[in-house]
Amino acid sequence: MLKRYSIRNYNFRLVIYLVALTILGILVIGSAKEGNNQTRQIMGLILGLGAMIVVSLIDYSFVLRFVWIFYGLDLVLLAAVVAGFGENHKGATRWIEIAGIQFQPSELSKIILILFFAAFLQKHREKINSLKMLFCYAVCAAVPLFLVLKEPDLSTTIVTALICLSLLFIGGLSYKIVIGGLAVAVPSLLVALYMIASNPGAEDGALEGYQSTRILAWLYPELYPQQALQTQNSIMAIGSGQLTGKGLYNTDVTSIKSGGFIAEAHTDFIFTVVGEELGFIGSAAVVILMLLIALECLWVARRAKDLSGRLICCGMAALIGFQSFVNICVVTGLFPNTGVTLPFVSYGLTSLVTNFAGMGFVLNVGLQPRKYGTGENT
Repeated sequence: MLKRYSIRNYNFRLVIYLVALTILGILVIGSAKEGNNQTRQIMGLILGLGAMIVVSLIDYSFVLRFVWIFYGLDLVLLAAVVAGFGENHKGATRWIEIAGIQFQPSELSKIILILFFAAFLQKHREKINSLKMLFCYAVCAAVPLFLVLKEPDLSTTIVTALICLSLLFIGGLSYKIVIGGLAVAVPSLLVALYMIASNPGAEDGALEGYQSTRILAWLYPELYPQQALQTQNSIMAIGSGQLTGKGLYNTDVTSIKSGGFIAEAHTDFIFTVVGEELGFIGSAAVVILMLLIALECLWVARRAKDLSGRLICCGMAALIGFQSFVNICVVTGLFPNTGVTLPFVSYGLTSLVTNFAGMGFVLNVGLQPRKYGTGENT
């Protein structure tokens, strides 16, 4: 389980990027919402760093032997939430409390699925393009995705699905299948959007309830001013920050954040506060740090000793990349409003600690680089 590692293989650059981004997030959280959220996020940073260090010293190959146990635990936790044992917040049941500790199973599920499919694709890489293996992969992914969707949590379902698809592609999926899948998926998405857009006054379109309303508000903000208000305020706030922003913890009467015009400013819309108070420079710093973290994961993946290690790193890069992209697109009006946090920046102990733990696996992969010229398989 534990090995002797060389300190020169420890990726301190990745650790520095993660800590810098999290500290930036802590500062913005303190400005976004009063209370003890900033203190709790600092606690999350300490717990996350501890979890990352411990995980980074455990051989990931040893951990992958137990992925079916982790997968089963993941399904049990997600099913418990859907079955009504979770905590309801604003119409969604996404949290569960065990032994006095409240956490969000869907956040943990992302890391578990990365590990699970890394082991799955490593074992079946020679047969991954067969119909049987693709069916098994689809079923294993569909069950947890369905449970997350039923919470309901469409945004997390979409991000997690993108991670699973990325792992499948990196694991050796044929380009012919990829092109065929895109040939079906892209027109289907366009048709679905057209059906919703063709009848903007209807509430019973292709989607139901608040989900279809959010899409309609994105397409026709003038017809849904109340639903589109959050996004419009977010865009104005980011634009008002200009180059250097209005400054952290400001009480400017023109501040959209200070006026309470942005809901969930410390979680889903944290990038709005970054844009308003730190301006373009602060926003660019967040984006650049996200990019550097994802690139470091990919750099470690290139040197991984086997396919499973490569998939773990690429999976974490996909998690950071896709989730950050969706969050920033939402707050800037490029995507419909959906509740997804900005990794390492938004408030949330479950997300912060689990993401740090996931990065611990990346660090462990980096501690066991491929030995060139030894004939080892990758």
